[in-house]
Amino acid sequence: MAREHIRSWRVGKVEITRIVEVCNVEDDIAVLLENGTEQMVFAHPWLQPHYATAAGRMLINFQAFVIKAGDRCIIVDTCIGGGRQREYDFFCNLQSQYLEDLASIGVTPESVDTVLCTHLHFDHVGWNTHRVNGQWVPTFPRARYLFGKKEYDHLMMLRATNGYHEVRHLGECVDPIVQAGLVDFIATDHRLSPEIWLEPTPGHTPGHVSVRISSAGEDAIITGDLIHHPIQIALPRHIARFDMDPSLAAEQRARFVARYTDQPALVIGTHFCEPTAGWIVSSGGQVRFEGKT
Repeated sequence: MAREHIRSWRVGKVEITRIVEVCNVEDDIAVLLENGTEQMVFAHPWLQPHYATAAGRMLINFQAFVIKAGDRCIIVDTCIGGGRQREYDFFCNLQSQYLEDLASIGVTPESVDTVLCTHLHFDHVGWNTHRVNGQWVPTFPRARYLFGKKEYDHLMMLRATNGYHEVRHLGECVDPIVQAGLVDFIATDHRLSPEIWLEPTPGHTPGHVSVRISSAGEDAIITGDLIHHPIQIALPRHIARFDMDPSLAAEQRARFVARYTDQPALVIGTHFCEPTAGWIVSSGGQVRFEGKT
């Protein structure tokens, strides 16, 4: 039986399915936005009830996407992973049903041909591997894993220099893939197929990408962490705390919002709660996210 939090959209001949690992996480908007306040949330009443609570706290998901296009089966990001130790207690020893949810839509580890990581933060690479006999091994043994070369090199530099970012997940979720010879290091404008390609959206990380889909006259884009929460569509230039280069990330968000406002392209927010997909629309001089229900 399909799980309630699994949702699919068709873009021409391409099917995109959401796999949620952690749903409706509630937190203070100040965790995301510099000097964020509840009043900033209340100023955008369209955020409630799906993306914010009545008390002005944000709601976000941690999730991945399966793209089926012809005979291709592509996973975009692999969430946090179960039974891990991470920087924040909330993500430690997670009881994850990620693989069971994939199985519920007919996806087995052996059927995946490509794993694409929009960037290499811990909550986007977790199920790259799983533990077998005490060792972390690739979860998708027949897949090519696509890591951005610029992204990978930067994370390796941070690890080598004890840099400013938590990198313990690399040993579990990235190194075993490289050691197994399953990685293709790619450019930020890499094309996976005639219908699917990457758009460089640096700032959150140096090699961050979003995923564009265009098929049979229909279009969509998976944001990755260019945008974490729908409030950033209304306030794209507001500095976000999670971004490695906050000014560049803000500029990228502003360009993204300008490009897709009042356009038919389906915007799929990597961390957006339900409705996860929708459109950027303008009204009365304001811009907002209109979820597809």
